[in-house]
Amino acid sequence: MSSVQSAPAFQISPASGGHGLSLSGTASRRLAKLAEAEGRPVMLRVAVDGGGCSGFQYRFELVDSAEPDDIRIEADGQAALVDPVSLPFLKGSEVAFVDDLAGAQFVVRNPNAASSCGCGVSFSI
Repeated sequence: MSSVQSAPAFQISPASGGHGLSLSGTASRRLAKLAEAEGRPVMLRVAVDGGGCSGFQYRFELVDSAEPDDIRIEADGQAALVDPVSLPFLKGSEVAFVDDLAGAQFVVRNPNAASSCGCGVSFSI
Protein backbone atom coordinates (compact mmCIF):
# COMPACT_ATOMS: atom_id res chain seq x y z
CA MET A 1 0.00 0.00 0.00
CA SER A 2 1.50 3.33 -1.02
CA SER A 3 0.63 6.62 0.48
CA VAL A 4 0.41 9.80 -1.54
CA GLN A 5 0.91 13.04 0.31
CA SER A 6 -0.31 16.35 -0.98
CA ALA A 7 1.82 19.46 -0.77
CA PRO A 8 1.53 21.18 2.59
CA ALA A 9 -1.01 23.98 2.76
CA PHE A 10 0.17 27.49 3.50
CA GLN A 11 -0.16 28.11 7.21
CA ILE A 12 -1.21 31.40 8.75
CA SER A 13 -0.14 31.90 12.32
CA PRO A 14 -1.92 34.47 14.47
CA ALA A 15 1.41 36.15 15.22
CA SER A 16 2.13 36.75 11.52
CA GLY A 17 -0.92 38.95 11.02
CA GLY A 18 -1.66 37.07 7.78
CA HIS A 19 -5.32 37.35 6.96
CA GLY A 20 -6.44 37.36 10.57
CA LEU A 21 -8.23 34.03 10.27
CA SER A 22 -8.52 32.05 13.49
CA LEU A 23 -9.88 28.77 14.78
CA SER A 24 -11.52 29.07 18.20
CA GLY A 25 -10.95 26.73 21.11
CA THR A 26 -14.51 25.43 20.77
CA ALA A 27 -13.88 24.56 17.11
CA SER A 28 -10.55 22.86 17.80
CA ARG A 29 -12.08 20.80 20.64
CA ARG A 30 -14.96 19.72 18.37
CA LEU A 31 -12.55 18.77 15.58
CA ALA A 32 -10.54 16.68 18.06
CA LYS A 33 -13.73 14.85 19.12
CA LEU A 34 -14.71 14.26 15.49
CA ALA A 35 -11.24 12.91 14.70
CA GLU A 36 -11.46 10.58 17.70
CA ALA A 37 -14.89 9.34 16.58
CA GLU A 38 -13.62 8.82 13.00
CA GLY A 39 -10.45 7.11 14.22
CA ARG A 40 -8.29 9.31 11.98
CA PRO A 41 -7.19 12.94 11.71
CA VAL A 42 -9.70 15.26 10.01
CA MET A 43 -9.62 18.89 8.98
CA LEU A 44 -12.49 21.33 8.52
CA ARG A 45 -12.80 22.88 5.07
CA VAL A 46 -14.51 26.28 5.23
CA ALA A 47 -15.69 27.79 1.95
CA VAL A 48 -17.91 30.60 0.75
CA ASP A 49 -20.38 29.86 -2.05
CA GLY A 50 -22.79 32.13 -3.87
CA GLY A 51 -26.40 31.63 -2.80
CA GLY A 52 -28.39 31.46 0.38
CA CYS A 53 -30.99 33.97 1.44
CA SER A 54 -28.42 36.76 1.94
CA GLY A 55 -26.21 36.35 -1.17
CA PHE A 56 -23.36 34.16 0.09
CA GLN A 57 -23.33 31.04 2.21
CA TYR A 58 -20.76 29.18 4.27
CA ARG A 59 -19.96 25.56 3.46
CA PHE A 60 -18.30 23.25 5.98
CA GLU A 61 -16.84 19.86 5.14
CA LEU A 62 -14.60 17.37 6.96
CA VAL A 63 -11.64 16.37 4.79
CA ASP A 64 -8.57 14.16 5.09
CA SER A 65 -6.10 16.26 3.12
CA ALA A 66 -5.41 19.78 1.94
CA GLU A 67 -5.27 21.08 -1.60
CA PRO A 68 -1.91 22.61 -2.60
CA ASP A 69 -3.26 26.19 -2.57
CA ASP A 70 -5.29 25.94 0.66
CA ILE A 71 -4.69 28.35 3.52
CA ARG A 72 -4.37 26.40 6.75
CA ILE A 73 -5.31 27.79 10.16
CA GLU A 74 -4.52 25.84 13.30
CA ALA A 75 -5.32 25.80 16.98
CA ASP A 76 -4.47 23.18 19.58
CA GLY A 77 -3.24 20.71 16.97
CA GLN A 78 -6.43 20.93 14.86
CA ALA A 79 -6.75 22.55 11.45
CA ALA A 80 -9.23 24.31 9.19
CA LEU A 81 -8.63 24.93 5.49
CA VAL A 82 -9.77 27.84 3.32
CA ASP A 83 -9.45 28.00 -0.46
CA PRO A 84 -7.97 31.16 -2.02
CA VAL A 85 -11.29 32.14 -3.67
CA SER A 86 -13.11 32.15 -0.30
CA LEU A 87 -10.29 33.91 1.55
CA PRO A 88 -11.27 37.55 0.77
CA PHE A 89 -14.78 36.93 2.16
CA LEU A 90 -13.36 35.49 5.39
CA LYS A 91 -10.58 37.97 6.17
CA GLY A 92 -10.42 38.58 9.92
CA SER A 93 -12.99 35.87 10.70
CA GLU A 94 -13.07 33.32 13.48
CA VAL A 95 -14.30 29.77 12.90
CA ALA A 96 -16.06 28.53 16.03
CA PHE A 97 -18.35 25.72 17.16
CA VAL A 98 -21.56 26.54 18.98
CA ASP A 99 -24.00 24.27 20.76
CA ASP A 100 -27.16 26.19 21.64
CA LEU A 101 -30.94 26.06 21.19
CA ALA A 102 -30.57 26.53 17.41
CA GLY A 103 -28.37 23.41 17.24
CA ALA A 104 -24.76 22.32 17.33
CA GLN A 105 -22.75 23.60 14.37
CA PHE A 106 -19.61 25.23 13.12
CA VAL A 107 -20.08 28.97 12.53
CA VAL A 108 -18.06 31.82 11.10
CA ARG A 109 -17.85 35.04 13.08
CA ASN A 110 -17.25 37.32 10.13
CA PRO A 111 -16.54 41.04 10.68
CA ASN A 112 -17.00 41.62 6.92
CA ALA A 113 -20.64 40.50 6.87
CA ALA A 114 -22.98 43.49 6.59
CA SER A 115 -25.98 41.26 7.34
CA SER A 116 -26.76 37.59 7.81
CA CYS A 117 -29.78 35.33 7.86
CA GLY A 118 -31.35 34.13 11.09
CA CYS A 119 -29.55 30.79 11.07
CA GLY A 120 -26.15 32.41 10.39
CA VAL A 121 -25.38 30.23 7.36
CA SER A 122 -25.73 32.96 4.74
CA PHE A 123 -24.51 36.54 4.70
CA SER A 124 -24.00 39.63 2.55
CA ILE A 125 -21.00 41.93 2.26
